[in-house]
Amino acid sequence: MLSLIVFLPIIAGLIILAVPSSQKQIIRIVSLLAAIAQGVLAVLLWRTYDPSMAGITAAAGGNPVGSFQFVEKLPWISLNLGGLGLFNIEYFLGVDGISITMVILTALISAIGVLSSWTIQKQVKGYFILYNLLATAMMGCFVALDFFLFYVFWELMLLPMYFLIGIWGGPNREYAAIKFFLYTLFGSVFMLLVMIGLYFSVLDPMTGNHTFSLVAMADQHNFIKDAILGPNNVMWRYIAFSVLFVGFAIKVPMFPFHTWLPDAHVEAPTPISVILAGVLLKLGTYGMLRINFPLFPEVFHAGMFVIGVFGAINIIYGAFCALAQQDLKKMVAYSSISHMGYVLLGLAAGNSEGMLGALYQMFNHGTITAMLFLLVGVIYDRAHTRQIDKFGGLSSYMPRYAAVVTIAWFASLGLPGLSGFISEAFVFVGAFSSVTTRYIAMVSVLGIVFGAAYLLWSLQRMFLGKRKADAAYDLEVGADGHEHIHFHDWKGKLDLDSRELVMLVPLAVITIFLGIYPMPIMGMLTTSINKLVQVLTPVVLTSMN
Repeated sequence: MLSLIVFLPIIAGLIILAVPSSQKQIIRIVSLLAAIAQGVLAVLLWRTYDPSMAGITAAAGGNPVGSFQFVEKLPWISLNLGGLGLFNIEYFLGVDGISITMVILTALISAIGVLSSWTIQKQVKGYFILYNLLATAMMGCFVALDFFLFYVFWELMLLPMYFLIGIWGGPNREYAAIKFFLYTLFGSVFMLLVMIGLYFSVLDPMTGNHTFSLVAMADQHNFIKDAILGPNNVMWRYIAFSVLFVGFAIKVPMFPFHTWLPDAHVEAPTPISVILAGVLLKLGTYGMLRINFPLFPEVFHAGMFVIGVFGAINIIYGAFCALAQQDLKKMVAYSSISHMGYVLLGLAAGNSEGMLGALYQMFNHGTITAMLFLLVGVIYDRAHTRQIDKFGGLSSYMPRYAAVVTIAWFASLGLPGLSGFISEAFVFVGAFSSVTTRYIAMVSVLGIVFGAAYLLWSLQRMFLGKRKADAAYDLEVGADGHEHIHFHDWKGKLDLDSRELVMLVPLAVITIFLGIYPMPIMGMLTTSINKLVQVLTPVVLTSMN
């Protein structure tokens, strides 16, 4: 099932290759059907997954972090290289509560991204081939349990995202695409070196050979004592952790590696901004949870305070930057940086409450920011501007749009009853209960105040009051004698149409539902999070003593 979920978009891409470029509607429908099928399989996976399973999955070769299910493990590259012995890379897939949550999010955002791409007219065939390749790479990262395979999927994301921004983006698309590519590639190169070092430092307990298995690497008993990344070489383990952390922090993005994100968001077409904010940023924190922390738990414990500080910087700095923006899309981009800071803060707490809040925030941030960027795209399509001060009184003329914006804005600022509140509450509960991050949490709370400031201020300027004299639209008196709003060059289209409602309403419903009843996601995460914390707790206790 996992292989099918991962490679369905690639199958759609191969079908699209055989479709003539002139058949744009068929290309769109093929991509949508693949995305829907992927979503159906993800839901089936979620319904079949047993979050209460606490035993060790034999097929996974033992797993100290959490029990993986739906395991697929096959030999991929197996070579006898003489002095190096058997060089073995496996096709190793599996999911636990952490990864299955991200699988559901990826399938959901990918399907909505296809709908958002319906209006793409430029080189439609090439666009959807690259889009489907990106969807496969993202999904592969979340289910890969072999480090080499994870790295292949991780690098595979670079190519389609580079071209999707560089060809279909805005006026400065080449600059934004190159900046994104270079930042991500910088982190990936050093990740490759650590991956090789880990391979020669870990033995698979089932075969006695070196391995790229993340499951085997997560068991500290499998590290070779005298290896370069073995437990005796403290300095190299600190270096390896730091290098991996920076590689993942770039993707988050964490201050000061964040500068690529606003440019990429502003220049990317709306569907790619949705994918970027909804899924790609989560790969950074997912990599920390899956690789950094369980492989180097003692280094994680030593760096908890530093991670927490960077999380607080993200929260406060991102909120201040958002407050200063006039471009609506750039405001949402900086808001995204701020809200990913809550994820870092929750991870830095190192306890079940904080990490549960961080994972739940990852899911909620994916749905909320996807909704925000879709809403920005809707208003830009009509008014051909994203300048906040060019609008005013929109709620009178676009009531459906204003209603969805209100849900998204208030969910983003953490209003009780919406999903963002519960995840942020758990993050702060975990951070306050940890001695290491308690005072950092006290400072980070200010991020909620600043978040409310820029969101409510933009809501007031755009949707309340009266139309401004220099607004991006005119009021015209129609044949019925009433005033009607008319956006320049838009042929009379105004409020949300049926396609846009299909994109936005499911996200709004999920945001409200998970704000009232979070157990479908939190219940999925609890067992895996508790097992991860168990791996880290002995190290914490030893260090405290």
